[in-house]
Amino acid sequence: MAQSQPRELGHDGLGEHIGIEYLEVGPEVVRVRAAVTDGIRQQYGIVHGGAYSAIAESICSAGTALGAMSEGKRAIGQSNNATFLRPIADGHVNVTARPRHRGRTTWVWDVEITDDSDHLCALVRATIAVRAAEQSR
Repeated sequence: MAQSQPRELGHDGLGEHIGIEYLEVGPEVVRVRAAVTDGIRQQYGIVHGGAYSAIAESICSAGTALGAMSEGKRAIGQSNNATFLRPIADGHVNVTARPRHRGRTTWVWDVEITDDSDHLCALVRATIAVRAAEQSR
């Protein structure tokens, strides 16, 4: 069953605006989906590339935060690089993120974005900084 973002992670305004629906969330894998609406489509009727990047950064930050919170640390997006392979015009944006590197100060995630037919539509590599809570602002 779908769940909203875990409460301990706080408010994600952009993620809520996009409509991210958390299906599975943890430090080893994060799976979400977002319904394709006019709010995330660009002028040609397909999902805006920025929506893919925003979803990826939001969920990779969430997964990193869940892994780092027990040490009193926070997760902050540092970079992401998206490659768009195939457009999504309707249905859902389905996203699965897995960490490739879990370091002391950075985590690196690989993100696959698919349509409802399980076609690979985008790949994102996201780097999330891990910092002491007092350094996060």
